[in-house]
Amino acid sequence: MSDSKQDVKKISEEIKSEIKSFSPKANIEEIGTVIEVKDGIAKLAGLDKCKSQEMLEFPNGVYGLALNLEEDTVGAIILGEFRKIKAGDIVRRTGKIMSIPVGEDMIGRVINALGEEIDGKGAIKSAEERPIEKVAPGVMTRQPVTKPLQTGIKAIDALIPIGRGQRELILGDRQTGKTAIAIDTILNQADQNIKCIYVAIGQKESKVARLVNILREKGAMKYTTVVSASASDPAPMLYLAPYAGVTLAEYFADKGEDVLIIYDDLSKQAAAYREMSLLLRRPPGREAYPGDVFYLHSRLLERAANLNEKYGGGSITALPIIETQAGDISAYVPTNVISITDGQIFLESNLFYKGQRPAVNVGLSVSRVGSSAQTKPMKKNAGKMKLEHAQFRELEAFAQFSSDLDPETKNKIERGRRVNEILKQDQYQPLKVAEQVVSMFAVNSGFFDDVEIEKVAENESELIKFMNNLHKDLMKEITQGKWEDETIEKLKKALKAFEKKMN
Repeated sequence: MSDSKQDVKKISEEIKSEIKSFSPKANIEEIGTVIEVKDGIAKLAGLDKCKSQEMLEFPNGVYGLALNLEEDTVGAIILGEFRKIKAGDIVRRTGKIMSIPVGEDMIGRVINALGEEIDGKGAIKSAEERPIEKVAPGVMTRQPVTKPLQTGIKAIDALIPIGRGQRELILGDRQTGKTAIAIDTILNQADQNIKCIYVAIGQKESKVARLVNILREKGAMKYTTVVSASASDPAPMLYLAPYAGVTLAEYFADKGEDVLIIYDDLSKQAAAYREMSLLLRRPPGREAYPGDVFYLHSRLLERAANLNEKYGGGSITALPIIETQAGDISAYVPTNVISITDGQIFLESNLFYKGQRPAVNVGLSVSRVGSSAQTKPMKKNAGKMKLEHAQFRELEAFAQFSSDLDPETKNKIERGRRVNEILKQDQYQPLKVAEQVVSMFAVNSGFFDDVEIEKVAENESELIKFMNNLHKDLMKEITQGKWEDETIEKLKKALKAFEKKMN
């Protein structure tokens, strides 16, 4: 009996001690109410202290993003299944800015705009979370673009060179080979130690699946991440996908790595943003786009940079893609993006149908970084080739009256035709720097002048095989950027040996 009394006394003392140490804690939550929902957009009341770009929690595990902060209401985009939400539902503030998981495990995976896996290969372990919106690196954190990013495409590497940290726009009508250039560029990074991120915006899921299969077959998924917001996804996902891609790119760049990011394509992102803005009742401007559509792309593309050593020394090279209508590069979105980027590669339908692949219009294309991002052998040979090509373009119209032309003009036209043939290149066949230099040197030296136009491509292919098999040391010299008189003499001898072999 005494034992039970002691037990009761002990328990009562423990209870008294707990009561004394108890301090009430209030869990304060700011909640609001859904007023209306339509097409992925929700109008909310009661969230007076809500911040722009803040994540909001709806019922059924659905999240949203606050975009419009008005006097009495908040306009939010819904990230997920908006049909699960109805008027009268409770919505909570999370206090967090929109973030996505980032990490090394993202490489080789296909993810959506929220950083979630969609390739069925299991959950991704992320190193950390990063906000998708970030202020672009300032002037003092950058350094000049001097190192080339090789695409493996002669028409680009020679005539419109791209440097690491540059933003080079690819634009043209549909079905002119814009994505083909992007994929070839990814394939060419196999031994360049560059991480690649391909952002597919508003594309058919079948096209994205086909593209991922190609990258996998060619071994490129080892260093590539695909961020996909397909045509069947709601507009908010298409709007967020590029920001998710660049946030992942920044994770690698901050560690001192070089990253290539491709946005395919930003005209679909602009259309999705227009749809969201009109539903949010924002005033429409030119072509019904909202007034801040320029800022939509500028704050994204300015995050591509070549960082100086103090800030890690990494780089993000951006290749945004824009689809034009009937070759109109003066439309609203194309002119906006042209003014933000460091040059553009313009693909022309007429050239594509004539069989010029890639269909690059060298006259309308430009790189504002230029030859400062080229190796010495490439620079020395590309300059002459560009001049030959420009002269041919001017004289091409007179080619039909060739009987009335003087011999010098005829020779320039014939040389120009061969330059044109050299610039043609099959898809998924990127060339190394040394291979491109050999082709350019051969055409500049008149090596192809006596070769029939139809046989130029075949001869070029044989020449590259010959050089790779029998002159490996010379190809290595050119790859390392050596271009002295001795190198030129060796190359001339090799060309003569090949000429004898072919004859």
